[in-house]
Amino acid sequence: MLKIGMVGVGDISGIYLKNLTQLYKEVELVALCDLVKEKAEKAKEEYNIPKIYDTMYELFADKEIDIVLNLTRPYEHYQVSLEALKAGKHVYSEKPLAATYAEGLELVRIAEEKQLYLGGAPDTFLGAGIQTCRKLIDTGFIGKPIGAAAFMICRGHESWHPDPEFYYKHGGGPMFDMGPYYLTALTNLLGGIRSVTGLARTSFTERTITSKAKAGEKIQVEVPTYTTGILEFENGAIGTLFTTFDVHYKGQARLEIYGSEGTLLVPDPNTFGGPISLLRQEEGDYKEIPLLFDYAQNSRGLGLADMAKAIETGRAPRAGYHQTLHVLEAMEAFETSSKRRSAVDLESVFSRENPMVAHPVTGILQ
Repeated sequence: MLKIGMVGVGDISGIYLKNLTQLYKEVELVALCDLVKEKAEKAKEEYNIPKIYDTMYELFADKEIDIVLNLTRPYEHYQVSLEALKAGKHVYSEKPLAATYAEGLELVRIAEEKQLYLGGAPDTFLGAGIQTCRKLIDTGFIGKPIGAAAFMICRGHESWHPDPEFYYKHGGGPMFDMGPYYLTALTNLLGGIRSVTGLARTSFTERTITSKAKAGEKIQVEVPTYTTGILEFENGAIGTLFTTFDVHYKGQARLEIYGSEGTLLVPDPNTFGGPISLLRQEEGDYKEIPLLFDYAQNSRGLGLADMAKAIETGRAPRAGYHQTLHVLEAMEAFETSSKRRSAVDLESVFSRENPMVAHPVTGILQ
């Protein structure tokens, strides 16, 4: 059983703590580290974690730890992952892999040099919803894939998040915050991306926090908050992606895959389950499709558990760096394309890993 050390005990850590200690049976969370020690102490007590470290370097020096789980803020991902890799640890990071494609390339270079596993979130594509959609597409239920449309529309996080400033700093913004969910889902349904054509802007240079903890504080926005563009996939399909923190919108937007024989309404890629709807000409209307795979609930940590299984068996992880690097390059390409006023060809190459395989015991991966 591989041992996990978690760096960062912030808002997203709760579901990881729960799942790594209660759901996944082939990994063990043995150590925690956070700059605010009280957070780590509280988690240690609640989830019965053996060890707390004052610094990440102390955690990296623990010979018992096999994989470092990087749950720090986006602009910190690169440095934390870099130091963990240098210390000889496999790394699984929350999204994005890094704040720039150049940083991502450096992490991949070191991982390959040291023969270490590197991967990360989002792992929602491994859940019942996206995996069922992949099976429907791969077995021809929508015919030949022609296109896709993905929209993530909201007014930002300052009205509800207790500490939202990092969403508007380097490594943040709607594309780097929510784009990984949509792009990871799209690439797992349609394959690699050949080129990106995009437009990006910052609609409001200053935001006012209205959530209780820091109500009234001002945020200076450093990143685009309205990004849209076109994705050209290697298989010839053309997709539209739109992300924004600038728009008032009721409900969640959509993710749709269009084929020669039908249209598939894909679940919110920020979730693991459904619903899924399929429209075919002979039916004349959308029909809900039952989920065909496990992990329909909030199963964050699934990609980490899969990585641990991959390390033990010698196979490739389903949420490995080929995917996270490709998604990172695509996200950066939207802003690059906007500045250049031209399409950007991606240099990274992505091929989908094998789909999920059911195991009779939930929490054990094949």
